[in-house]
Amino acid sequence: MSEHPDLWLIIVALGLGSFGLRFMFTGLLGNWAMPTIILRHLRYAAVAVLPGLVAPLVLWPSATDGQIDPARLTAAVVTLAVAMIFKRVLLGILTGAGTLFLILYLVA
Repeated sequence: MSEHPDLWLIIVALGLGSFGLRFMFTGLLGNWAMPTIILRHLRYAAVAVLPGLVAPLVLWPSATDGQIDPARLTAAVVTLAVAMIFKRVLLGILTGAGTLFLILYLVA
């Protein structure tokens, strides 16, 4: 079947854990009104998670063996600036991706 059954066990366990956490809030508590302080803090979840996911890819990209890459740094700055100016996360992501691809295309 597979050379690494432990890997599949971990994948299934993480999937069940993720489902359980989501079900706890949507399935069990879905009909309850959440307190306003929790709703206010949930608005900042994406703002907190996205930089944590992107920062290592910008500062230590594996594509350049961990060296800071001007193309990725420029794309990150453009993404941040557009998202902050226009208050649109998706617009920031798309312009940052476009900037990265354009710079990589022009350099290569």
